[in-house]
Amino acid sequence: MKKYMLLGFASSVLLAAPAVFGADAGDNYAKYCASCHGSDGAGHTKAGRMLKVKDLTDAQYQKSFTDETAFKDLKEGSQSKDGVVQMKPMKDKLSDDEITAVVKYIRTFAK
Repeated sequence: MKKYMLLGFASSVLLAAPAVFGADAGDNYAKYCASCHGSDGAGHTKAGRMLKVKDLTDAQYQKSFTDETAFKDLKEGSQSKDGVVQMKPMKDKLSDDEITAVVKYIRTFAK
């Protein structure tokens, strides 16, 4: 009987793990980024064209910024030179670890 109770407890912990450790980076990207940057990162969305987002699949563009810069932009948001909000901050939506994971995920788009 104890064996089955232990197995039941272990499986419930494993099933709850995603909630405890946060959403997958791809899920967070889809939820918070894809509406502008597109599911593939190319930025070919209506919002992406309006905001003139950069193509995250462009390896040269990806080389133009560091992971730290991407982290800061995701966490704090970004504005154009004239003060127009281009990206809302994620600090209230994602943990630092989740933001780091999204940055790593974005890096996979470069061709």
